[in-house]
Amino acid sequence: MTSAADPAAPRSLHDLTLAELQRALVGAGLSPTHARTLWRTLHHHLATELAGHPDLLPPLQRWVAEHVGADRRYFTHPPTVAADLASTDGLTRKFLLQLADGQTIETVVMGFKGRHTACLSTQAGCAMGCVFCATGQMGFVRHLRPGEIVAQVRHAQLALRETGHPGLRNLVLMGMGEPLHNYDAVLTALEIISERSGLNLGPSRITISTVGVVPGILRLAAEQRPYHLAVSLHGATEEERSALVPASRRWPLADLMAACRTYCAQTGRRIFFEWTLIAGQNDSPAQAERLGQLLTGLAAHVNLIPLNPTGGFAGTATQLDAAKAFQQVLKQAGFPSTIRQRRGIDVAAGCGQLRAEKARETSPSGVK
Repeated sequence: MTSAADPAAPRSLHDLTLAELQRALVGAGLSPTHARTLWRTLHHHLATELAGHPDLLPPLQRWVAEHVGADRRYFTHPPTVAADLASTDGLTRKFLLQLADGQTIETVVMGFKGRHTACLSTQAGCAMGCVFCATGQMGFVRHLRPGEIVAQVRHAQLALRETGHPGLRNLVLMGMGEPLHNYDAVLTALEIISERSGLNLGPSRITISTVGVVPGILRLAAEQRPYHLAVSLHGATEEERSALVPASRRWPLADLMAACRTYCAQTGRRIFFEWTLIAGQNDSPAQAERLGQLLTGLAAHVNLIPLNPTGGFAGTATQLDAAKAFQQVLKQAGFPSTIRQRRGIDVAAGCGQLRAEKARETSPSGVK
């Protein structure tokens, strides 16, 4: 799913797991204690500048001077902020972050009662092509490195600290890109993010969302990964789903549901199924009945998400009364469900929307 990186190429310190950082420093003659100090400086204190940092003792300062820099073995290059938008209700903040090669990705911080959740991107663009998704409409550019995923958490934490909030409670990998298409980098990033001596966001607070990449789901099950899994369905028959999710042609609905059953059997965990409600298209009681039949026998929770409109898709969001009727059918079928709150409509919080808007603004043709 991802190609192996060149081992001789310079690496971001934020790409390294704690074990890799320890090997690098011990190999240079330093002690594991120095590695733990550097790790905490990077991931707990969220230092943006290492040179001269008071927590680094002289041997570690010398290692940083010799090995960390633009032309050295390791580098630190946090993304810059290309746009920072806050919703009018003050509950959602969306960042467009520019990476070292000029690519931009989106990170959204959402406030709920007593907690904040960050929605992370895992790719620049996306190859899955979901017709109602702004990221799917732009196509695939490249995978993100582990450190570029970690950097989004760091940025969100720093932004919350600046406004007096205690920090993130939850992470969802539901931003730009398909996480299981970038499996190795994503799982490395989550290992870094969940390390207790660093960012310390435990696996029980992290959800990986997939459009239905069957090999990735089976790999998560075989490896007994401890994160929550969310699977985007949006249609309960092959015909209905393929019209919205082109990836269903590669991984048909029957194969996807078989993988979900394997996942539940091997892990003992339930799956969150995502269903974007589109008025007149997939929000009827009959479709809710078909969804209930599809999920029979699974440990499942359904998240009902009113459509976040995009310029490239003509559909509109289901109204609340129709959403509640859909939910009632699921309840009668024995499946718990949640109608998700719509957040950040005024800051283009749907994945890929802000990047697409900025691209139109800077287009040479001037087309809006």
